[in-house]
Amino acid sequence: MPDRILIAPDKFKGSLTAPEVAEAVAAGVLRRSPDARVCRTPVADGGDGTVRAALTGGYRQVPVRATGPLGDPVDTEIAVDGDTAVVELATASGLALLDADDLAPLAASSEGTGELIAAALDAGARRILLGVGGSASTDGGAGMLVA
Repeated sequence: MPDRILIAPDKFKGSLTAPEVAEAVAAGVLRRSPDARVCRTPVADGGDGTVRAALTGGYRQVPVRATGPLGDPVDTEIAVDGDTAVVELATASGLALLDADDLAPLAASSEGTGELIAAALDAGARRILLGVGGSASTDGGAGMLVA
């Protein structure tokens, strides 16, 4: 019976997404053990990549335009499966949306995350999994509540 191997990585921040890491590791395993049964299951820790991991797991993509941390619009997405949605703060209110010289934690807002939650409700979600890693703001979620 061939080896059964589960590959469940998070991203390698700044270099590879979780699916890219899974593919790279799987390629290495299969070079060594070509008959191995490899299951790739990218995961995330609640920050960048959380929605992408849900989409890889079979959730449906719902595009959303939201307010970025400094007020500019950002095109992002949520993931929906039945009445469950995965919302990722980092895609609307995250550090990755700002250049290093634009960091403004006292001015940045979490409003866009509230807009993502509203979009999840509009998509029929009654259960929302909210990943809050990677925030650009220190508003304690006040912007999210306003939205």
